Amino acid sequence: MVIQFHYSTAVLTHVRMRRKMEVSTPHILLSILLLSEGMSPRLHAEEEAEEGESVETWTGKSCRCNCQGETPTEFPTATTVAPPPSQNSLLECMPECPYHKPLGFEAGSVTSDQISCSNEEQYTGWFSSWVPSKARLNSQGFGCAWLSKFQDSSQWLQIDLKEVRVVSGILTQGRCDADEWMTKYSIQYRTNENLNWIYYKDQTGNNRVFYGNSDRSSSVQNLLRPPIMARYIRILPLGWHTRIAVRMELLLCMNKCS
Repeated sequence: MVIQFHYSTAVLTHVRMRRKMEVSTPHILLSILLLSEGMSPRLHAEEEAEEGESVETWTGKSCRCNCQGETPTEFPTATTVAPPPSQNSLLECMPECPYHKPLGFEAGSVTSDQISCSNEEQYTGWFSSWVPSKARLNSQGFGCAWLSKFQDSSQWLQIDLKEVRVVSGILTQGRCDADEWMTKYSIQYRTNENLNWIYYKDQTGNNRVFYGNSDRSSSVQNLLRPPIMARYIRILPLGWHTRIAVRMELLLCMNKCS
């Protein structure tokens, strides 16, 4: 009787454990599924919040790129689901932004305290009318541009976007009332003021040289392919006609590859 009792107890215990496992397994799988479903929209929402209100979603197409060297291409959205790439790899693979939005130099939404330059403390007297905050696209009249007080390759014009944004291009003009303009320049950027400046590179890994203006009034657009994530942007003049003179606008990327 004792042996039969122990045997019955063991069988009953085994059955209960098996039933418990059968019930728990679907619950565990369901929990994992719900967790994965819940995390995806949350991460997507956080990304959209970081990109700002101007960011829209891609419609009808996605971006494919082999970051090891193949040319980025666009193709119709496939039905298969692939693991999402990191934000940095998206920017590295993105051929270009399909839509651009002016940051607000011309419109005035970029405030004076967001724009600075080298040797700014020396802008007194006549130069006080040509301070960096005057570097606004299509500005007219006396003091219509930023004029560098010194004409050498150590000068720079800096923009603080106040937050990390996706920058996709730049437009430049010369001085509105004289034949003075910037003919070529390079770009540096960083996401935090405590980090080192990074040069925007070309496909060969060298600092990219952007070609600027050839007259006082025409605006020249240079798109960043790929765009960059930055809070701080620096324009470094490398060549100029008569004097370093700049009116400008930055472009923000409105879409992202997803």
